[in-house]
Amino acid sequence: MPKDALLAVVFINLALVFYTAGVWWERLAGELRPAHLALFWAGCAADSLGTEMMYRILGHFELSVHGVTGITALALMLVHALWASWVAWRGSPAAKHHFHRFSVFVWTIWLIPYFSGYFLQMKAH
Repeated sequence: MPKDALLAVVFINLALVFYTAGVWWERLAGELRPAHLALFWAGCAADSLGTEMMYRILGHFELSVHGVTGITALALMLVHALWASWVAWRGSPAAKHHFHRFSVFVWTIWLIPYFSGYFLQMKAH
């Protein structure tokens, strides 16, 4: 595997680790905390870097289930991290307590391109 592709895979997998840890730690804690917010942003950054690297390798955007769900999931991650930032600093206690519902939704959507990319790669080899 070329070095660039390996690095892209590392970033995408780091995104999975950071984002999963943030979403499920937040859910188990029962409220949004600054550490969860840091994990959301780390996941978003890692996914952005991995996606950008894969785009550079491919040279274009593919209008496929993987491509469309990937861009949608990345956009949702950004919206999620921005909203989490707002809730953490300005949100009510109720908003901090119920925020996890949106987190789990975005995480679930994010898993679609993650696993479709994994299975597409397995199919190619």
